[in-house]
Amino acid sequence: MTTPGLAGAGRSFLGRAVLAEREDGRYVVVQARTDDAPALEGVQRACFPDLSEDEIATARHFLSHQAHFPEGQLAVLDTATGALVASSSDLRMNVDFAHYAHPYLKETGDNLFTTHDPRGEWLYGADIGVHPDVRGQGLATLLYGARHDLIRRLNLRGHVAGAMPKGYGAAAHELPIEGYVMAVVRGERRDPVLSVQLRRGYGVWGIIPDYLEDESCRNYGVFIVWRNPAWTA
Repeated sequence: MTTPGLAGAGRSFLGRAVLAEREDGRYVVVQARTDDAPALEGVQRACFPDLSEDEIATARHFLSHQAHFPEGQLAVLDTATGALVASSSDLRMNVDFAHYAHPYLKETGDNLFTTHDPRGEWLYGADIGVHPDVRGQGLATLLYGARHDLIRRLNLRGHVAGAMPKGYGAAAHELPIEGYVMAVVRGERRDPVLSVQLRRGYGVWGIIPDYLEDESCRNYGVFIVWRNPAWTA
């Protein structure tokens, strides 16, 4: 069944260009706008209750993201209600793979994206969140697909991010972070974040101590990389 307003080239929903959609048309990806900032903050707080107040993205931060790199700010809308239920935030940068271990706030300019480089060759995944009420419905997959489409469109080298190994907090008494990550890579353990990203074709490059303040991952990040197979020099 086709949802009205979504069929054909140049489809739209509520006057907004649709970048991706679930097969049944229930959820669509659009570019976030400035008037979405309060709803974006609401999704952020629902998704990351353990993040420190200094690291949570608020409406002020989302407005700054829009100012620096609007193309990299995506939102998922529920076509049945018009509600904003998921989002992702990205910026462009150049990556020194020999010195990748930076704290999240340094990498993102205190979460304001002042570090965005319009000529950066990599897309940096600062954030992705799906409201807990609608998880398990393929919304993160929609957002990742739209991000990869953006990478191809801009001819970027690929996508990098600091994944939060959110299962490590419960396993930290058993093994060090390096052992935990290797067990996840080998499929011996499942991490609610890292395992999903590995299935999407990302590879682990290294571990970032003190990446952010979140007890669920013991403040660690895992630097992950997806390389654009269509990239041309």
